[in-house]
Amino acid sequence: MKYSLTLLVFVSGMTSLALEMCASHLLGAYFGTSLYIWAVLIGLILIYLTIGYFLGGRLADHHPSSQVLCSITAAAALTTSLIPFVSQGILSWAANAISQVSVSAFLASLLGTVLLFAVPVTLLGLVSPFAVRLATQDVGRSGRISGSLYAISTAGSILGAFLPVLWLIPTFGVRRTFLIFGALLFAASLWGLRPLLRPAFALALVALVLPLGPLKNIPYLTYEQESLYNYIQVTQLPDGTRQLILNEGQAIHSIHYSDPNRVLTGWYWDYFLTAPYFNPGPTPKKLQRVAIIGLAGGTIAHEITQVYGDVPIDGVEIDPAIVNVGRKYFDMNEPNLHVSIQDGRTFLATTHEKYDLIVIDAFQQPYIPFQLTTREFFTQIHDHLSPNGVVALNTAHTNTDYRLVHAFVNTMSQVFPSVYTFDVPETFNTEVMATMRPTSVETFRTNLSTLDPTTVMGQVANEVSPVVKQGHPDGGIVFTDDRAPIEQITDQLLLNYIQQP
Repeated sequence: MKYSLTLLVFVSGMTSLALEMCASHLLGAYFGTSLYIWAVLIGLILIYLTIGYFLGGRLADHHPSSQVLCSITAAAALTTSLIPFVSQGILSWAANAISQVSVSAFLASLLGTVLLFAVPVTLLGLVSPFAVRLATQDVGRSGRISGSLYAISTAGSILGAFLPVLWLIPTFGVRRTFLIFGALLFAASLWGLRPLLRPAFALALVALVLPLGPLKNIPYLTYEQESLYNYIQVTQLPDGTRQLILNEGQAIHSIHYSDPNRVLTGWYWDYFLTAPYFNPGPTPKKLQRVAIIGLAGGTIAHEITQVYGDVPIDGVEIDPAIVNVGRKYFDMNEPNLHVSIQDGRTFLATTHEKYDLIVIDAFQQPYIPFQLTTREFFTQIHDHLSPNGVVALNTAHTNTDYRLVHAFVNTMSQVFPSVYTFDVPETFNTEVMATMRPTSVETFRTNLSTLDPTTVMGQVANEVSPVVKQGHPDGGIVFTDDRAPIEQITDQLLLNYIQQP
C-alpha cells in the first residue's frame, strides 16, 4: 500500500495543476487570456481545493479506507475525462451570452469554470489529507509523514505545470490532454478499487482515441490549431476570402482575398499606409524600413509592400504557429519581409535598426499587452525611429467613452512632439499616430490632397483626411511599466457598451 499510495498522491498533485493549465488554454479559446480570466480561474481552483482539503480530513477520520480514497480519485478521473465532451456546449453557451451582450466575459468565464472544474478539482483536494490519515499509524511520526506526502504532491504539481504546456497540449491538443491525465489518475487508483469498477478504466482508455472534432464550431472553419500561445482558427468564406481568428474569436486578426489585385481591406489596417504623409514632401522612396509588432498573418506587410514596393519590413510575432499559418494560408511570403519570432519589447531591445514607420497591432483580444502600451516602451520606439519616423497603433473607444484613447495620447505625448487620432468610421477602432518631428494636421491633409483619387492611396486619403485630429493630453493617466491598467480600462469600455441603450 505504501508505494501505491505514494504514487496516487503524486499523480493526484500532477493532475490538479495540469487541470489548471489546461483550463486556462480551454477558457482562452472562448474568453481570451486576460488577467481577469486568470484571476477567475486561479481563485476558483483555490476555492475548490480549500473545500476538498476541508472535506477530505473529515471524511478520512470517519472512513479511513484506501478503497474510499481510490473511489474518490477514480471519480475525479472520470469527471476530468468528461470535460472534453461537455466543454464545447457549456463554454459556447457562456460565450453566446457575451455576444448577446447579456453578461461580461468575467461572469461568463466564472460560470464556465464553475460548471466544468468544480467536481474534479474538489475531489482532488480530498486526496492529500486523506492520504496523510491512511499513512499515519504512529502519531509521533505524523509531521514527517504529512510533510513527505505534501512534498510528493507538490513534486507532482510541478510536473503537472510543465508537462501540458511544453509537450502534451502542443502535441495532442488541450482536450486530449484532459483525457490523458484522466486515464493516468484512473490507473493510479486501480489498486484500491473494487474489481467491478476496474472495467471503467478500459472505457477511459477508449476515450483517448475517440474523435473530438474542432475545439469550437464556427462557420467556414478551414483550419484549427492549438499553439503555445493561442487557439488559431482559419476560415474561408464562399468568395475565397480567408480570415485569421484567434482564441475567443471576437476579432479578425488578418485577412487575405482571393483576388491578388485587391490591396485595401476597408478596415483600420488601411490607415497605416498614410503614416509617412505627416512629413513634408513624402514619396514612396522615403520609406526606407518598416517594423510591424504584431505581424499575425501579414495583412499590414502585404499592404505596405503593394503600395510602397519592396521596402524592408521586420515583422515581429510571438507565436511561431501563427507565422506558419500566415505563410500557408495568407500568402505571407513577401521577399522583403523578415520575420522575428519574439515579444515586441525583446525585439526592440535587441535590434539596432532605425525605422521610418513602426506599426503596433498586437492584441490578446480585446486587450493590448500592457508592456506594449507604456511610456518606457514608447521611449524604446523613439530610439528606433528615424528623424522622420512615425509610430502608429490601433486601440478602441465606444460612442461615449474615449478613456483608452486619451490614455494613449497622454502616454505618447510624453515621448513624441505631435500625436494624432483617427476614429475609423462605423467601427470602435481609433488609430493613434505620433511623429518624431513636430508636424501638423494641415501638412498631413495637404500631402494627402496631392494623391490621385483613383489610386489605392487616393482612396485611403479620401477616407482618412476627414477623420484625423490633433491629440492633446488631458492630464489623465499615463501608462508606465509600473502602472498600466489597460485591462481594467478596456473592461470598463465593454461594460459601458453593454449598458448603452
